[in-house]
Amino acid sequence: MINSHGRYKGFTQKKVVQGGRSLALLLWLFCLFCPVLALAETATPAPSAEPAVSGTGPVSGGTLVLGSIGEPSNLNPYISSDSASHEVADLLFVAPLRYDKNLEIEPWAAERVDLSEDGRRLVITLKKGILWEDGVELTAEDLVFTVQLIADPKTGSPYAEDYMRIRSVRALDRYTVEVLYDQYYARAVISFCSAILPRHVLEGQDVRTGSFARRPLGAGPYRLADWQSGSRVTLKASDTYFAGRPYIDEIIYRIIPDSATMFMELRASRLDMMGLSPEQYLRQTKGGRWDRDYRKYRYLASAYTYLGFNMRHPFFQDRRVRRAISCALNREELILGALLGQGVAAFGPYKPGSSVYHPGLAAVPHDPGKARALLAEAGFRDTDGDGILERNGQKFEFTILTNQGNTERILAAIIMQSQLAKVGIRVHVRTVEWAAFIREFVNKGAFDAVVLGWTITPDPDLYQVWHSSQAMPGGLNFTAFKDAQLDRLLEEGRTTRDEEVRRQIYCRVQEILADEQPYCFLYVPYALPILSARIHGIEPALAGIAWNQERWWMEPEKPQLEP
Repeated sequence: MINSHGRYKGFTQKKVVQGGRSLALLLWLFCLFCPVLALAETATPAPSAEPAVSGTGPVSGGTLVLGSIGEPSNLNPYISSDSASHEVADLLFVAPLRYDKNLEIEPWAAERVDLSEDGRRLVITLKKGILWEDGVELTAEDLVFTVQLIADPKTGSPYAEDYMRIRSVRALDRYTVEVLYDQYYARAVISFCSAILPRHVLEGQDVRTGSFARRPLGAGPYRLADWQSGSRVTLKASDTYFAGRPYIDEIIYRIIPDSATMFMELRASRLDMMGLSPEQYLRQTKGGRWDRDYRKYRYLASAYTYLGFNMRHPFFQDRRVRRAISCALNREELILGALLGQGVAAFGPYKPGSSVYHPGLAAVPHDPGKARALLAEAGFRDTDGDGILERNGQKFEFTILTNQGNTERILAAIIMQSQLAKVGIRVHVRTVEWAAFIREFVNKGAFDAVVLGWTITPDPDLYQVWHSSQAMPGGLNFTAFKDAQLDRLLEEGRTTRDEEVRRQIYCRVQEILADEQPYCFLYVPYALPILSARIHGIEPALAGIAWNQERWWMEPEKPQLEP
């Protein structure tokens, strides 16, 4: 297999072992069902382990109701770029490969995968008998169609770059696909941890405007049963899922764009699972029924929160301004105020302690004096004595946008508003409903600055977020940061075979980001999910708690005696 850092483990490069959920496709703007986090890293139950259950083992049945702060925008996983969409889509589709609980790649829909010694030929053999939910068999032609669809510029997929590196793709027989590259590509295997789409449904359809986005047909453990906009998305267990029907009959994602309202629904026993805010975790879920009827988990999320600058804004095009803002921010105050201490400071795009994290990277100091000096150097003065800096007659004020209902991000924005006022910058804070936020502001580049988050994926590649070619409408480099040296390093990182050399490349990437500050990296939060004690089969691991969700089961509710 290939471990979480892209190394080959336990076999020759020629073969990827045969064998048995996806960490998720590239997730970004991590909203998930939780207002704070994305799932990953070792999960520690708190305060106790899973209680014993009467009976002999898993039972089928039940409805799992989750709270989701964001509504999916599109259930085609190659068009949507928000994690609310991907969380649902992950249960509807299968991929050739997936990440296991230790973030190592294993076969899923693939029987085996063979990679040539030079890394330029990949052969994927699919399992036989995998069925789409309409009963049609999934074959090599579906995988070939999927690759060609994503790479087609008319599709406009934000994930196209991985597939545009492919020289040719063809079906060798009904279940075998050959993929050829012009040169070694570090993400060749990893890119096939992505969903297979049904050719017989999508061929000839405009995937951006067709019905598939709202009524997808998959081959995964669940199928879409109902989608009530602004209310809920309902999934039903698939009787034809090749790995066995899930135990839980139905999963309902209730769309509740406010974490306080979501918590009220949990208290009223109308939710089985949600992500807690630090306030809820530390102060509102202790003792009594919370210890009896629920289980809480706490672990450092594989995600970070940031303040992102729109490089189209004339003030933010000046590196001194971006560095000044970063120096003006007190990250420890942010973590205490917004997270009640439930997080660690972030100064780059990787989690502290990971293999590519740059240990020698100097933390950005909280230094308001240096911030004022940098702003003065950039030409800002308070000429009228009102406490707000100006340059060329224009006041230094801007608006921070973040998503409605996300208490932690809103608090972080308000705290930054206060901190920046101390160095002469006036900040306005505005919140927008999630789907509109992504559609009307992020995707269109219509913002000054945003507070958002990225999931940190197992592979260190950052091309889609930081390469200048991705600064396009709907692209993931929506801040439009462009740097020629960074582009070159990101390209080298995708074609370098030596792992140590690749690690050094990403260390240099971190140095450039630290120097340029296109984001103010703020913090890595702790994930704080809470689940009903009726849910069983949870196995906390490096990949978090949701990696085996399809094998969870629910203890039947005890009947209530009529008075």
